[in-house]
Amino acid sequence: MVVNLSAVRWGPQFIVPTIAIKKYYGCVVLRENYNDELLKKDLEDLSISGYPIGVSNAWFIRKKGTQTWVKVGESSNRQLDYAVRFDSAEFKNGTYQILGFMNVKVKTEDREITISRQNIADLEIKN
Repeated sequence: MVVNLSAVRWGPQFIVPTIAIKKYYGCVVLRENYNDELLKKDLEDLSISGYPIGVSNAWFIRKKGTQTWVKVGESSNRQLDYAVRFDSAEFKNGTYQILGFMNVKVKTEDREITISRQNIADLEIKN
């Protein structure tokens, strides 16, 4: 199941087994994907004539209500849905936010441009 927590856009979109999962414990695999057609439309809206040549997705976590993010990992492997292993045991029980920050490198006729999107979801860590 893909959970898109914002308006319709190219990505990132969290992939979770079910929307019912709200509490996490132990090792979790964070995964995301994006929509090629919506990315193409966004490039057109930005007047960028080019094509994607690389995508990476960085993962961050923070205690809800705080400002500082801690990087969990980063992946460029689309076949594995940009998967990064996350061990909740490294954090105290409580409510957190997880951030997927996706960068797409676009090749135009004369240069490379990077565009980015983010998705933030709340989660409860209960070890």
